Amino acid sequence: MIKVGIIGATGYAGNELVRILMNHPEVEVAAFGSKSYEGEKYSDIFRNMTALADDVCVHDTIEEMSEYVDVIFTATPQGYCAGELTDKALENAKIIDLSADFRLKDVHIYEEWYKIKHKRPDLLQEAVYGLCEINRDQINSDIRILANPGCYTTASILALYPAVKEGIIDTDSIIIDAKSGSSGAGRGAKIANLFCEINESIKPYSVGTHRHTPEIEEQLGYAAGKDIQLVFTPHLVPMERGILVTAYADLKAETSDNDIRKIYEKHYLDEKFIRILEDGVFPETRFTKSSNYLDVNFRVDARTNKLVVMATLDNLIKGAAGQAVQNMNLMFGLPEDMGLNMIPVIM
Repeated sequence: MIKVGIIGATGYAGNELVRILMNHPEVEVAAFGSKSYEGEKYSDIFRNMTALADDVCVHDTIEEMSEYVDVIFTATPQGYCAGELTDKALENAKIIDLSADFRLKDVHIYEEWYKIKHKRPDLLQEAVYGLCEINRDQINSDIRILANPGCYTTASILALYPAVKEGIIDTDSIIIDAKSGSSGAGRGAKIANLFCEINESIKPYSVGTHRHTPEIEEQLGYAAGKDIQLVFTPHLVPMERGILVTAYADLKAETSDNDIRKIYEKHYLDEKFIRILEDGVFPETRFTKSSNYLDVNFRVDARTNKLVVMATLDNLIKGAAGQAVQNMNLMFGLPEDMGLNMIPVIM
């Protein structure tokens, strides 16, 4: 059995990690880490875990937890993992970080966008970016630290990757319009996320400054073989969970929907967790809710010669906890879908 520790177990992504891992046949959750709820029973914080996870939350450091687990998930704010991670911890356990601390290779870009000093820039080149469908060949048992991608980032990159990789779009023309449920902002109390503030409304935020922008640009830049700059605008919508990305780009040549489908099938047809929808069926957030699936489809706007790509996922599962478990499976040589075969919940 793989012994797992979760730091940040009482956040939304942390709770989803607990829910998934407790049903994983090869995992024992050995540590429920939480600074805010240290000494309290986990089931008192999340009543859905009553009689299932009555363990007491601990406030162990990464190094302390690494002494008795095989892998640590850090579902924590930016800066925590890099600030706490020690060489000894990396010798003892594998680290899967759900924050942005090790996603970007350039420390200056990280510090510019996240406005904090990076404490372990020496580990940036070692860390592997865990977007399984694209970087699967890099995710193996030799990895010590894995950077789990962001939620907006996962949806945006996977939506556009085949088109960018095959060079059929002008990468200078990419515009990404993204919408997320309120759980994407975390479990902390914030006035802007109160029910009365978000209900019956939709609003853009972090326009031109959202911190997932350089992450999307970096990964799509690898696919294109050159630097990319794009427009990314997120929106908050009055629902609990889910992300819808609609991306636009100019096609380099006249291209049909069938041509696009062949390209996407080339890259994704055999992917367990990417569902290419039938022609004319467009992604909806409710059909990926509480699952590790990403639904994608596309339409060529022949009038303007633009490609429109749409993708949905659950921001807490494929956009966070589920993808982290998918990465763990690959790192420990297990079937990639083990513990992740949840059917989407539509109600």
